[in-house]
Amino acid sequence: SVKVLDASTLSFGTRVRWFAICFVAGVVCSILGTALLWLPKGIKLFAVFYTLGNIAALASTCFLMGPLKQLKAMFEPKRLIATIVMLLFLVLTLCAVFWWNKKGLALLFCILQFLAMTWYSLSYIPFAR
Repeated sequence: SVKVLDASTLSFGTRVRWFAICFVAGVVCSILGTALLWLPKGIKLFAVFYTLGNIAALASTCFLMGPLKQLKAMFEPKRLIATIVMLLFLVLTLCAVFWWNKKGLALLFCILQFLAMTWYSLSYIPFAR
């Protein structure tokens, strides 16, 4: 049912609570990933936790907007390129770590992931781009 995917089926308090939980989990994952970067095989852990952090941050806004509304907003023409680039670097980071086993490339993709997430986030602020 479409109503299940609609944010209005949850109370405002529940939506805000889950937004905060996901957002804090995303921040914790990103910080944990950065701390793990300095371990011997830390680049893999860093790339995974940093990417999970960004995914959790994206998921957090689903609770405020609702998944369908967020997907529609993500793929609006004005932010389509920013969304595609952001999603591409999320995937490329994980590919570099797990399939290609290229640590330097994974680190580069994490940096580009940060820049892409910033660009994507700014696309929601009028005249910020």
